Amino acid sequence: MQSLLYPRPTFSSKMESEIQEKQRRGIGEIISIVEALIFVADEPLTVKILTEVLEEDKETIESAIEELQQEYERRESGLTLREIAGGWQISTRAEFHEEVRKFLKSRPNAKLSLAALETLAVIAYKQPATIPEILEIRGVQSASAIKTLLDKRLIVAKGRKQTVGKPMQYGTSKDFLIQFGLRDLSELPNIEDFEDLVQ
Repeated sequence: MQSLLYPRPTFSSKMESEIQEKQRRGIGEIISIVEALIFVADEPLTVKILTEVLEEDKETIESAIEELQQEYERRESGLTLREIAGGWQISTRAEFHEEVRKFLKSRPNAKLSLAALETLAVIAYKQPATIPEILEIRGVQSASAIKTLLDKRLIVAKGRKQTVGKPMQYGTSKDFLIQFGLRDLSELPNIEDFEDLVQ
């Protein structure tokens, strides 16, 4: 008599190993993977990207991030996990800012000129700002500084102002938030501290 049972579906060995790997993955491993991905990423990683890469639900990823933050706190690590520009990034702790800055200043790097720093400060606190408005505040032309900041992707064009001549308006970019470790513009320091922050 012929069997009426349907045959079991067959899976490729690769598919079976992927299923088994996902079933074996505990929260500890997920936390480790989240840490590794955030560490190697060029920019802050969003929860959405992490859920897609790990194929885990949002709640699991958020729990892993929270546990990772607490782990850094518990062991008083020199690093911290911060929400920056809509994603998560590993950065140095604020209380070690002076030592880190001293070390970085001892290394050659491409710093912004004073003109570019001043222009960036005006744009950051007044945005959106036009070149005539920046000129009025700084008292000098800022065209070359604007070009430098655009090249470094610290500012972006924000459309034209509806006034005579329709000058272009500029504002800070997502890269600006990343560069200065800010979650959003509400975390901008006092304007008096801004120049000290970027040096």
